[in-house]
Amino acid sequence: MIYSNNEWSPLKRILIGSATNAHWPVKCPIFRKQEQTTLWKNTPVPSGSVSKEIINEANEDLENFSNILKSLDIIVERPTNLNFSEFDGMYNYCPRDRILIVGDKIIDAPMLYSTRKKEIDAVSHLFSNDIISCNDPEVIFDAANVCRIGKDILYLVSDSGNIKGAEWLSKILQDHNIHVLDNIYKGFHIDSTISVVREGLVVINADRINKKNLPDILKDWDIIYINGEDIVPQSFVNYPYASKYIALNFLTVNPNLVICDPNQTVLRKQLEGKKVETIGVNLRHSRTLGGGHHCVTLDLERD
Repeated sequence: MIYSNNEWSPLKRILIGSATNAHWPVKCPIFRKQEQTTLWKNTPVPSGSVSKEIINEANEDLENFSNILKSLDIIVERPTNLNFSEFDGMYNYCPRDRILIVGDKIIDAPMLYSTRKKEIDAVSHLFSNDIISCNDPEVIFDAANVCRIGKDILYLVSDSGNIKGAEWLSKILQDHNIHVLDNIYKGFHIDSTISVVREGLVVINADRINKKNLPDILKDWDIIYINGEDIVPQSFVNYPYASKYIALNFLTVNPNLVICDPNQTVLRKQLEGKKVETIGVNLRHSRTLGGGHHCVTLDLERD
Protein backbone atom coordinates (compact mmCIF):
# COMPACT_ATOMS: atom_id res chain seq x y z
CA MET A 1 0.00 0.00 0.00
CA ILE A 2 1.14 3.54 -0.79
CA TYR A 3 -0.46 6.39 1.14
CA SER A 4 1.09 9.52 2.60
CA ASN A 5 -0.65 12.87 2.58
CA ASN A 6 1.35 14.92 5.07
CA GLU A 7 4.71 15.11 6.84
CA TRP A 8 3.65 14.08 10.36
CA SER A 9 1.06 11.28 10.61
CA PRO A 10 2.39 8.09 12.27
CA LEU A 11 4.93 6.52 9.96
CA LYS A 12 4.37 2.89 8.99
CA ARG A 13 6.59 2.25 5.95
CA ILE A 14 9.50 4.19 4.51
CA LEU A 15 12.21 4.09 1.85
CA ILE A 16 15.76 4.90 2.93
CA GLY A 17 18.33 5.79 0.28
CA SER A 18 21.74 4.35 -0.44
CA ALA A 19 25.13 5.86 -1.27
CA THR A 20 26.28 2.80 -3.24
CA ASN A 21 27.91 3.79 -6.55
CA ALA A 22 27.33 7.49 -5.89
CA HIS A 23 28.69 9.63 -8.71
CA TRP A 24 28.78 13.33 -9.57
CA PRO A 25 27.63 13.97 -13.17
CA VAL A 26 30.48 14.82 -15.50
CA LYS A 27 28.68 15.75 -18.72
CA CYS A 28 25.26 16.99 -17.56
CA PRO A 29 25.37 20.67 -18.61
CA ILE A 30 22.86 21.80 -15.99
CA PHE A 31 24.77 20.11 -13.17
CA ARG A 32 28.13 21.40 -14.39
CA LYS A 33 26.67 24.93 -14.57
CA GLN A 34 27.23 25.01 -10.80
CA GLU A 35 30.89 25.63 -11.60
CA GLN A 36 29.85 29.18 -12.56
CA THR A 37 26.96 29.71 -10.11
CA THR A 38 28.26 28.19 -6.86
CA LEU A 39 28.87 30.56 -3.97
CA TRP A 40 31.55 28.21 -2.62
CA LYS A 41 34.85 29.12 -4.29
CA ASN A 42 37.39 27.32 -2.11
CA THR A 43 37.23 23.95 -3.84
CA PRO A 44 35.83 22.78 -7.21
CA VAL A 45 32.38 21.33 -7.78
CA PRO A 46 32.88 17.54 -7.56
CA SER A 47 33.00 15.37 -10.65
CA GLY A 48 33.00 11.61 -11.19
CA SER A 49 32.75 8.72 -8.74
CA VAL A 50 32.43 9.48 -5.04
CA SER A 51 35.23 8.03 -2.92
CA LYS A 52 34.77 4.59 -1.38
CA GLU A 53 35.42 6.01 2.08
CA ILE A 54 32.55 8.49 1.80
CA ILE A 55 30.25 5.85 0.32
CA ASN A 56 31.06 3.33 3.05
CA GLU A 57 30.60 5.83 5.88
CA ALA A 58 27.36 7.16 4.41
CA ASN A 59 25.99 3.64 3.99
CA GLU A 60 26.99 2.78 7.55
CA ASP A 61 25.00 5.77 8.82
CA LEU A 62 22.01 4.93 6.60
CA GLU A 63 22.02 1.37 7.91
CA ASN A 64 22.05 2.67 11.49
CA PHE A 65 19.17 5.02 10.61
CA SER A 66 17.31 2.06 9.12
CA ASN A 67 17.80 -0.04 12.25
CA ILE A 68 16.50 2.74 14.49
CA LEU A 69 13.35 3.05 12.38
CA LYS A 70 12.87 -0.72 12.47
CA SER A 71 13.15 -0.60 16.26
CA LEU A 72 10.16 1.78 16.13
CA ASP A 73 8.17 -0.91 14.24
CA ILE A 74 8.46 0.90 10.91
CA ILE A 75 8.91 -1.16 7.75
CA VAL A 76 12.03 -0.04 5.89
CA GLU A 77 12.55 -0.47 2.15
CA ARG A 78 15.78 0.11 0.23
CA PRO A 79 16.52 0.90 -3.43
CA THR A 80 18.20 -1.53 -5.79
CA ASN A 81 21.74 -0.63 -6.86
CA LEU A 82 22.42 1.18 -10.11
CA ASN A 83 25.80 1.81 -11.74
CA PHE A 84 25.55 5.58 -11.96
CA SER A 85 28.88 6.11 -13.68
CA GLU A 86 27.63 4.08 -16.66
CA PHE A 87 25.05 6.73 -17.58
CA ASP A 88 26.61 9.80 -15.91
CA GLY A 89 23.98 9.66 -13.19
CA MET A 90 24.11 10.74 -9.58
CA TYR A 91 22.92 8.49 -6.73
CA ASN A 92 20.15 6.82 -4.74
CA TYR A 93 21.07 8.82 -1.64
CA CYS A 94 18.07 11.21 -1.76
CA PRO A 95 14.87 9.42 -2.83
CA ARG A 96 12.87 12.40 -1.52
CA ASP A 97 14.15 14.40 -4.49
CA ARG A 98 12.96 11.88 -7.02
CA ILE A 99 9.41 10.71 -6.21
CA LEU A 100 6.48 12.73 -4.90
CA ILE A 101 3.76 10.84 -3.04
CA VAL A 102 0.49 12.64 -2.36
CA GLY A 103 -2.19 10.41 -0.90
CA ASP A 104 -2.12 7.28 -3.08
CA LYS A 105 -0.71 9.13 -6.09
CA ILE A 106 2.88 8.45 -7.12
CA ILE A 107 4.33 11.29 -9.17
CA ASP A 108 7.45 10.99 -11.30
CA ALA A 109 9.04 14.40 -10.75
CA PRO A 110 10.34 16.06 -13.96
CA MET A 111 13.65 16.89 -12.30
CA LEU A 112 16.00 19.77 -13.03
CA TYR A 113 18.86 17.32 -13.67
CA SER A 114 17.64 15.03 -16.42
CA THR A 115 20.52 12.71 -15.60
CA ARG A 116 18.75 11.88 -12.31
CA LYS A 117 15.56 10.65 -13.94
CA LYS A 118 16.87 7.10 -14.18
CA GLU A 119 16.95 6.91 -10.37
CA ILE A 120 13.30 5.87 -10.52
CA ASP A 121 14.49 2.48 -11.84
CA ALA A 122 15.95 1.75 -8.40
CA VAL A 123 12.62 2.16 -6.60
CA SER A 124 9.90 1.33 -9.14
CA HIS A 125 9.64 -2.22 -7.74
CA LEU A 126 7.99 -0.70 -4.65
CA PHE A 127 5.06 0.77 -6.56
CA SER A 128 2.10 -1.26 -7.79
CA ASN A 129 0.08 1.90 -8.44
CA ASP A 130 0.41 3.66 -11.78
CA ILE A 131 3.17 6.24 -11.76
CA ILE A 132 2.09 9.66 -13.01
CA SER A 133 4.62 11.24 -15.38
CA CYS A 134 4.82 14.65 -16.99
CA ASN A 135 5.32 14.93 -20.75
CA ASP A 136 5.71 18.70 -20.86
CA PRO A 137 9.43 19.56 -21.29
CA GLU A 138 8.83 23.05 -19.89
CA VAL A 139 7.73 21.69 -16.50
CA ILE A 140 10.57 21.33 -14.01
CA PHE A 141 10.50 20.47 -10.33
CA ASP A 142 12.15 18.14 -7.88
CA ALA A 143 9.79 16.30 -5.54
CA ALA A 144 11.62 18.01 -2.66
CA ASN A 145 10.28 21.37 -3.84
CA VAL A 146 7.00 20.24 -2.26
CA CYS A 147 5.78 20.15 1.35
CA ARG A 148 2.50 18.31 2.00
CA ILE A 149 0.05 19.60 4.60
CA GLY A 150 -3.01 17.46 4.02
CA LYS A 151 -5.06 19.04 1.26
CA ASP A 152 -2.64 21.96 1.11
CA ILE A 153 0.59 21.74 -0.88
CA LEU A 154 3.44 24.22 -0.44
CA TYR A 155 5.37 24.52 -3.70
CA LEU A 156 8.72 26.33 -3.67
CA VAL A 157 9.63 28.15 -6.86
CA SER A 158 13.43 27.96 -6.98
CA ASP A 159 16.32 26.95 -9.21
CA SER A 160 14.96 23.37 -9.13
CA GLY A 161 11.24 24.13 -9.57
CA ASN A 162 9.54 26.53 -11.95
CA ILE A 163 6.06 28.05 -11.92
CA LYS A 164 4.97 25.69 -14.69
CA GLY A 165 5.59 22.86 -12.24
CA ALA A 166 3.06 24.31 -9.81
CA GLU A 167 0.56 24.76 -12.64
CA TRP A 168 1.00 21.15 -13.77
CA LEU A 169 0.65 19.84 -10.21
CA SER A 170 -2.58 21.77 -9.76
CA LYS A 171 -4.03 19.83 -12.69
CA ILE A 172 -2.85 16.49 -11.30
CA LEU A 173 -3.95 17.26 -7.73
CA GLN A 174 -7.28 18.96 -8.39
CA ASP A 175 -8.55 18.12 -4.90
CA HIS A 176 -5.59 19.93 -3.30
CA ASN A 177 -4.73 23.60 -2.86
CA ILE A 178 -1.33 24.47 -4.35
CA HIS A 179 0.31 27.38 -2.52
CA VAL A 180 3.05 28.89 -4.68
CA LEU A 181 6.00 30.25 -2.69
CA ASP A 182 8.00 32.50 -4.99
CA ASN A 183 9.41 35.06 -2.55
CA ILE A 184 11.38 32.92 -0.16
CA TYR A 185 14.52 31.17 -1.37
CA LYS A 186 15.98 30.67 -4.83
CA GLY A 187 18.27 27.76 -3.97
CA PHE A 188 16.82 24.30 -4.35
CA HIS A 189 14.48 22.43 -2.01
CA ILE A 190 11.96 23.41 0.63
CA ASP A 191 12.91 21.06 3.46
CA SER A 192 15.78 23.08 4.89
CA THR A 193 13.55 26.17 4.96
CA ILE A 194 10.13 24.90 6.10
CA SER A 195 10.10 21.71 8.17
CA VAL A 196 6.70 20.64 9.45
CA VAL A 197 6.65 18.86 12.80
CA ARG A 198 2.90 18.28 13.02
CA GLU A 199 -0.30 20.07 12.13
CA GLY A 200 -0.01 23.49 13.74
CA LEU A 201 3.74 23.32 14.52
CA VAL A 202 6.55 24.11 12.09
CA VAL A 203 10.29 24.85 12.17
CA ILE A 204 11.23 27.84 10.01
CA ASN A 205 14.64 28.91 8.72
CA ALA A 206 14.71 32.45 10.09
CA ASP A 207 17.49 33.50 7.71
CA ARG A 208 15.11 32.95 4.79
CA ILE A 209 11.63 33.56 6.18
CA ASN A 210 10.26 36.25 8.46
CA LYS A 211 6.79 37.54 9.25
CA LYS A 212 6.67 39.46 5.96
CA ASN A 213 7.16 36.47 3.65
CA LEU A 214 5.77 33.74 5.89
CA PRO A 215 3.25 31.70 3.86
CA ASP A 216 -0.30 32.72 4.77
CA ILE A 217 -1.30 29.14 5.58
CA LEU A 218 1.30 29.06 8.38
CA LYS A 219 0.49 32.40 10.00
CA ASP A 220 -1.76 30.86 12.65
CA TRP A 221 0.68 28.05 13.40
CA ASP A 222 3.06 27.71 16.33
CA ILE A 223 6.47 28.53 14.82
CA ILE A 224 9.98 27.66 15.94
CA TYR A 225 12.36 30.09 14.25
CA ILE A 226 15.93 28.84 13.87
CA ASN A 227 18.64 31.12 12.47
CA GLY A 228 22.20 30.49 11.38
CA GLU A 229 23.63 31.31 14.81
CA ASP A 230 21.53 28.50 16.31
CA ILE A 231 23.03 25.87 14.01
CA VAL A 232 26.10 23.74 14.62
CA PRO A 233 27.56 23.42 11.10
CA GLN A 234 28.34 19.89 10.08
CA SER A 235 31.68 19.08 8.49
CA PHE A 236 32.05 17.98 4.87
CA VAL A 237 34.66 16.50 2.57
CA ASN A 238 36.12 18.82 -0.11
CA TYR A 239 32.89 20.48 -1.26
CA PRO A 240 29.66 21.33 0.61
CA TYR A 241 26.89 20.12 -1.70
CA ALA A 242 24.46 21.24 1.04
CA SER A 243 24.65 24.32 3.25
CA LYS A 244 24.72 24.30 7.03
CA TYR A 245 20.91 24.63 6.93
CA ILE A 246 20.71 20.92 6.18
CA ALA A 247 20.60 20.80 10.00
CA LEU A 248 16.90 21.74 9.74
CA ASN A 249 16.21 18.76 7.50
CA PHE A 250 14.63 16.25 9.90
CA LEU A 251 12.16 13.37 9.63
CA THR A 252 8.93 13.42 11.60
CA VAL A 253 8.06 9.89 12.75
CA ASN A 254 4.80 10.93 14.41
CA PRO A 255 3.43 14.18 15.87
CA ASN A 256 5.52 13.73 19.02
CA LEU A 257 8.79 12.33 17.63
CA VAL A 258 11.38 13.52 15.11
CA ILE A 259 14.73 12.14 14.00
CA CYS A 260 17.37 14.80 13.47
CA ASP A 261 21.05 15.71 13.53
CA PRO A 262 22.27 14.87 17.06
CA ASN A 263 24.43 18.00 17.25
CA GLN A 264 21.60 20.56 16.91
CA THR A 265 21.15 21.39 20.57
CA VAL A 266 19.06 24.56 20.03
CA LEU A 267 16.68 22.84 17.61
CA ARG A 268 16.30 19.82 19.88
CA LYS A 269 15.73 21.95 22.99
CA GLN A 270 13.08 24.01 21.18
CA LEU A 271 11.30 20.88 19.97
CA GLU A 272 11.41 19.26 23.36
CA GLY A 273 9.90 22.46 24.76
CA LYS A 274 6.91 21.73 22.51
CA LYS A 275 6.67 18.18 23.91
CA VAL A 276 8.31 16.69 20.83
CA GLU A 277 10.87 13.97 21.53
CA THR A 278 14.01 13.96 19.38
CA ILE A 279 16.26 11.06 18.41
CA GLY A 280 19.69 12.10 17.17
CA VAL A 281 21.00 10.04 14.26
CA ASN A 282 24.33 10.94 12.72
CA LEU A 283 24.59 11.36 8.95
CA ARG A 284 28.25 12.23 8.57
CA HIS A 285 27.98 13.11 4.90
CA SER A 286 24.73 15.05 4.84
CA ARG A 287 26.60 18.11 3.53
CA THR A 288 29.05 16.21 1.34
CA LEU A 289 26.25 14.34 -0.46
CA GLY A 290 23.50 16.90 0.01
CA GLY A 291 20.88 15.14 2.11
CA GLY A 292 19.61 15.21 5.68
CA HIS A 293 17.13 12.90 7.39
CA HIS A 294 14.16 14.08 5.34
CA CYS A 295 16.09 14.03 2.05
CA VAL A 296 17.42 10.49 2.42
CA THR A 297 13.96 9.05 3.11
CA LEU A 298 10.62 8.80 1.34
CA ASP A 299 7.61 7.96 3.44
CA LEU A 300 5.55 5.31 1.63
CA GLU A 301 2.80 4.85 4.17
CA ARG A 302 1.53 6.98 7.04
CA ASP A 303 -1.63 6.42 9.07
